[in-house]
Amino acid sequence: MKKGMLMPVCTIAISAAVLFALSFGLKATAQKNLEEKRLWLMKTLLPESESFSEEEYTGEDTNIQGVYKALNGYVIETEVYGYAGNIQMFIGVSNEGTVTGVVVNDMAETYGLGAKALRDHKFLAQFLNGQGDFVIGEGIDAITGATVTSKAVAKSINSAVAFVTGADVETEATSWGG
Repeated sequence: MKKGMLMPVCTIAISAAVLFALSFGLKATAQKNLEEKRLWLMKTLLPESESFSEEEYTGEDTNIQGVYKALNGYVIETEVYGYAGNIQMFIGVSNEGTVTGVVVNDMAETYGLGAKALRDHKFLAQFLNGQGDFVIGEGIDAITGATVTSKAVAKSINSAVAFVTGADVETEATSWGG
């Protein structure tokens, strides 16, 4: 009985070693692909930029998670709490403080309501070419049935613009929840 078990155990051990080696070897490729995707995204959010340098953020706005500087502006990575979880965004802002691009990168909002912020181009386009102080209901229409998510998105964008322009913003993500 023990002889019959040797072959399957050896096969499993060799397979595990091969899979481990492959995952270790592909880790560098996965990291490179992630960096290329991020660079492409940043170039899209801040047109006419070719390179970005990550800067350390030492401010007090807890919404800001990362700052990437280019010659003509910044891409700001933010994270705020929406209705059901964190909303991670990347926002392009020119040196003059004008929003050049907005993308919701990741979120855990309610499917069919707040999750629409991922792809609701009409909602996100309201922020383009603006210069901050975005308020839902005052020139910015919320996503129907997702007011809290809409406020969180506006807060992220306001934080990004405030960083670039040096304005001071309160750090509360929404009036409810965050």
